[in-house]
Amino acid sequence: MQRDIGFETTQRVGEMLKKRGKLVVFCPVFDNDSVACIPPPNLKMVEIDDELSSAEMIITFGGDGTILRAARAAADLGVPILGVNLGGKGFIAELEAEDMKYMEYIDKAITEGFKIENRMMLDVEVVRDGETICRDFALNDAVIKGENKVIDLMLFGDGQRISHFSGDGAIIATPTGSTAYSMAAGGPIVEPAAHNIIVTPICAHTLEAKSFVLVSDRRVSVEIGHRKRNPAYMSVDGGEQISIQSGDIVNVSKSEKHARLIRLSSMSFYKKVSEKLGE
Repeated sequence: MQRDIGFETTQRVGEMLKKRGKLVVFCPVFDNDSVACIPPPNLKMVEIDDELSSAEMIITFGGDGTILRAARAAADLGVPILGVNLGGKGFIAELEAEDMKYMEYIDKAITEGFKIENRMMLDVEVVRDGETICRDFALNDAVIKGENKVIDLMLFGDGQRISHFSGDGAIIATPTGSTAYSMAAGGPIVEPAAHNIIVTPICAHTLEAKSFVLVSDRRVSVEIGHRKRNPAYMSVDGGEQISIQSGDIVNVSKSEKHARLIRLSSMSFYKKVSEKLGE
């Protein structure tokens, strides 16, 4: 919603759904201190967690970040999500607000039904001295980075060494997240409906460090090395930064949770990538 100035698109879709006999509630999934996100006085906002148990679907308006936040909220109950892109690349969103047919697509979804595409998610934990100090889950990725300094990382898959390098950090991504930061860091593009774990080094200082595409049931571990005792942090789906230190281990594995994304258009993933990347 943060890119829907005045909430004009949001309210237009809401009015259409009401005419179809649907109960519509408006929920914030953005930072409350954002000036652009302040709703008009006539638009009542309620917390998304209070409405999910009775929700038929979630429609998001914004960029992929908005969908990520909605997916994290909806994962436990499996509420399907339909994304309307108001941002830039928008790889996860199904509809583009600049396409005047987006209202027709939404109306068709309500009256004729829709297909669901299940997207893999990741469970993430940080272990320090044998104890788990943080747990989270991701639709896009878990990112480990040094705080403006090079850090030392050791990567393992099911306990077997994958790589050891110094650099700016590493990205552990889902196929959905392969077109996000992982791609920008030189990682491969993977079909979003696939089940894989993608490990991509960030600005590694060695020729050995390459991206790896692993099977989904692999347990990926990233140990923060002692050779370079520089501070580092981890963030999940671009969220809050968690401070990590030498000796900490970040474990990432396929989650039992998954995101249920609504599919309406016939555009292939390959065509979307071509259009979004300007080829």
